[in-house]
Amino acid sequence: MAKTRTTFFCQNCGAQSSKWIGKCPSCGEWNTYVEEVVQRDEKVNKWHSMSSGGRERKPQAIKEITFDTDLRTHTQNAELNRVLGGGIVPGSVILIGGEPGIGKSTLMLQVALNCKGLKVLYISGEESEQQIRMRAERIGIKNTDCYILTETSTQLIFQHLETLHPGMVIIDSIQTLHTESIEASAGSISQIRETAAEMQRFSKITNTPVFLIGHITKDGSLAGPKILEHMVDTVLNFEGDRNYGYRILRAAKNRFGSTSELGIYEMLDSGLREVSNPSEILLSQRDEDVSGITIAATIEGLRPMLIETQALVSSAAYGTPQRSTTGFDTKRLNMLLAVLEKRSGFRLASKDVFLNIAGGIKVDDPAIDLAVVAAVLSSNEDIPVDSKTCFAAEVGLSGEIRAINRVDQRITEAEKLGFERIFISRYNQKGIDMKRFSINILPIKNINDLYSHLFI
Repeated sequence: MAKTRTTFFCQNCGAQSSKWIGKCPSCGEWNTYVEEVVQRDEKVNKWHSMSSGGRERKPQAIKEITFDTDLRTHTQNAELNRVLGGGIVPGSVILIGGEPGIGKSTLMLQVALNCKGLKVLYISGEESEQQIRMRAERIGIKNTDCYILTETSTQLIFQHLETLHPGMVIIDSIQTLHTESIEASAGSISQIRETAAEMQRFSKITNTPVFLIGHITKDGSLAGPKILEHMVDTVLNFEGDRNYGYRILRAAKNRFGSTSELGIYEMLDSGLREVSNPSEILLSQRDEDVSGITIAATIEGLRPMLIETQALVSSAAYGTPQRSTTGFDTKRLNMLLAVLEKRSGFRLASKDVFLNIAGGIKVDDPAIDLAVVAAVLSSNEDIPVDSKTCFAAEVGLSGEIRAINRVDQRITEAEKLGFERIFISRYNQKGIDMKRFSINILPIKNINDLYSHLFI
C-alpha cells in the first residue's frame, strides 16, 4: 500500500508548499494554506494511463500534418460563435467563469437546447433534473438529443460518457466534481486540478468539446489553481451589472481565435437574447439635449459600435476634488484632466469630475478619449453637444488629437446609425475617401480646435 502523502495548498491562488505558512508568498493572502492529500491511485481511472487513445505517436513534419478548416461546430448562438472565433473546435476545453447568478448556467443550457442534430450531455452537480427541466421549459426545448445527468463523481461520469458518446459535454460546475484518485473534498485545489485534467484528457482523446463552468473568487478571478486556466484552450468571462439586464461575454484566452471579440446578451424571462446591434443598448433615448453627454465610436474585436459617454463637472463641496469613473480607467481620466488643465487652460483641478459609460459596459479603447474630453468640457461649460455628433480620436499628452486605427469602419457605423458629423484626427485623413461618406467628417488637430467647433 502506498504511503499517504500530503502537501499544503493556498486556497486563493493554488500555490503549493511542503509545510504550513501563514502568509502566501505568491498572492500575499493570510491563513489560506490548507493541508490536502495528494497521493493518487492510478488504477481508479483509465484516463490517467491513456494519453493517445491507444495509438502510437510519431514525430511528423509540420507540413505533413493534415487538418480540416471546416471542423468547427457552429452553435445556434451567433454571439458565442463570434467570441469563440467562429464556432467550437472539436477536442477543445472551454472554461466559462462569472459571478453567481450572472447567467452562466442559463447560457450553457440554452446552447445545449438549441444545438439541433448534436447529442449534448449536460452534467450538473448543483441542480436536480426537475430544476433543470423547469428552466428548460422557460427557455424552450429545440434539441431533443439533450441529456441531463446529475452526478459529481468523475468515475461514474466517464461510464455514462462511454455509453452515450455525446458530441458535446457541459459540466456545471468544475468545483462540484470529485475523483477517487485524490483524497480531498470537492472544490479543493487538488480536486479541481485533477478533475479538470481528467476532463482535458477525455476531450483530447475522444475529440469531444467540453465546456466547464467555473466559480470566481471575491476578487473576480476564477476559483481554483492558476494552472486551470493554462490547461484549458479557451477562458471566457461572463460579466455584467445586476442593475442592468445586459450581459457581456469576453474571451480572456483563446487558442483558436481572437481575445478582443465581445458578445452581448440581454437577460429576459425566456433566457438570454443575443444583441446583434450593441449600439441599441449603449445609446440612451432622450427627448432633449443635456450637457455632459457625447457619443464615441469604438471597436471591440471586429465589431464597431457607438457608446454614450456621460460626464458631470461640479464645484468640490468638501475641499478635495473627487474623480470617479464607471466603465472607464480612472487613471486615464486623471491624465485627460491634466492635459485640459495644462495645455488648454481649463480650471478643473478644484472641481469634482464624474464619468460614466452608459449601458454598464467597460471600455479601454483609447479612441474614446476625444468623446470623454468633449463630455467634460460640455458639462463644465453647461452647453450640450448636438446629439447627432460623435467622436473618434485619441488625445495625447501635449493636447494633440492623435490618429486611430480602422477609422473608416467607425465612420461607416456612425453614418449607418444616422449621425450627421464625426470628429476625427486630421492625421487620419490620409487613406480615407471623404466623398464616399455622406456624414460630415471634421478633422481637428488639438483640443482648442475641438472647443472652437463645439462651443464658440
